[in-house]
Amino acid sequence: MPVLICRVARMLVLGLIAGLLGADSLRAADAAGERNSDPAVHQQQFNVLFLISDDLTANALSCYGNTVCKTPNIDALAARGTRFTRAYCQGTYCGPSRASFMSGYYPHATGVLGYKNPRPQIGDRAMWSEHFKNNGYYAARVSKIFHMGVPGGVLKGGDGRNHDSGNGADDARSWTERFNSLGPEWKAPGDGETLESNPNGKRPVVGGNTFVVVEADGDDLVHSDGMTSAKAVELLGQKREKPFWLGVGFVRPHVPFVSPRKYYQPFLPYSSMTLPEKRSGDWDDIPKAGINYKTSVNMKMDTRRQKKAVGGYYASVAFMDAQVGKVLRKLDQQGLRDNTIVIFTSDHGYHLGEHDFWAKVSLRDESAGVPLIISVPGKKPAVCDSLVELLDLYPTVSNLCGLVVEKRLQGKDISAMFDNPDVEVRDAAFSVAPMRKGFLLREDRWAFIQYGEDASSGMELFDTVVDPLQFDNLSESSEHQNVVARMQAKLAAKLAEVRANDL
Repeated sequence: MPVLICRVARMLVLGLIAGLLGADSLRAADAAGERNSDPAVHQQQFNVLFLISDDLTANALSCYGNTVCKTPNIDALAARGTRFTRAYCQGTYCGPSRASFMSGYYPHATGVLGYKNPRPQIGDRAMWSEHFKNNGYYAARVSKIFHMGVPGGVLKGGDGRNHDSGNGADDARSWTERFNSLGPEWKAPGDGETLESNPNGKRPVVGGNTFVVVEADGDDLVHSDGMTSAKAVELLGQKREKPFWLGVGFVRPHVPFVSPRKYYQPFLPYSSMTLPEKRSGDWDDIPKAGINYKTSVNMKMDTRRQKKAVGGYYASVAFMDAQVGKVLRKLDQQGLRDNTIVIFTSDHGYHLGEHDFWAKVSLRDESAGVPLIISVPGKKPAVCDSLVELLDLYPTVSNLCGLVVEKRLQGKDISAMFDNPDVEVRDAAFSVAPMRKGFLLREDRWAFIQYGEDASSGMELFDTVVDPLQFDNLSESSEHQNVVARMQAKLAAKLAEVRANDL
């Protein structure tokens, strides 16, 4: 009885505040850090459908401006949700990124800078989906949510090195049920070519983190992502009394670029693909640590192979988009749209030849930035240019569903942005590239990258208003030393804040 009285009193106080200050002021108070801890103030607990692609750059999506690669299903979600134009991952490769947004901590808080599960570091603290499971939700994943090796982890039968059957660094405690989707990957029957380190054309089609294109025989269900969408559709069709938190992990467009043949047709001939702008001497002002681990030079990819890599990547994106469409159509068919929060994102971005860089790891916008689309029932479609991080998903979705948002979480609640996309909750996004000991602070105007906590391996500073493609490193410019000094101090303070946790 006292609990009920407290709840009623709280609702009356909130109503009085709203009446005196207005709804906008109340939302502003929420945005400033007031966190809901009482599910009773929400009329319902939304379902959560979390869709995540692997190695996806926002630049490959038509809703983000790509005119060659068509992604109608992701576009349709963007048309009914909020599309974030400046969302950033917290680690620029799979392991630390996924461990971060699932645990609620930055990589340097847990020390998970590679491909491990963060459970030993966070102990009994709940992961994102586990928090929902602990609060009465059915929590399930299909395929890759935590880190899992691709292609080895999804190869049907294994590749002789990986024996995890698709579980990888998964966290069993986080799920009511979990399902893996094993497929043929680079061994799929079809027409394949290894583009990387194959200048004479004699290298066979291989696995691993290698640029390979396979125009595969058969339909969608031959492949991991086709199986993933089918299982997700099956789960959405099941009747259950509990709300659900369903994570659906697509492995494309991660290499190998393997998809059914029909998805390649719009990108043939590959010679029609356009490569990003290149500038002579582009690397001259970049510290050695800032040169990406995969480049056109060290991969020995000539122009033909580079264009085929872009076409193969786009085909994989188109294939993945088709699977997203199947899941979203089932959601609508089941009448679940109006009570389900839908999220689409990627674990990090990807280079497709910008600066002659390929793949991930880099802290440039192409690699550290991610697509992020969130559809919340009852909220109007919008485009939000405010800086956000993947780490913000855990506290934000918890609040939207009326669950306790624990103060230990290092992300920020961005719920207010769904009412007003001009709301800002942070003045910089923070991301890391652990294998380079690299750190990114991305402000509205400035992108500052430092290699080594003492900058011993160099720095980069870009004025993204004047130089949006980040060609001119200003870190050694005498005119910009005040900006460099400010950003270095801000980075040191951020790292201290990140490490000041209760682990």
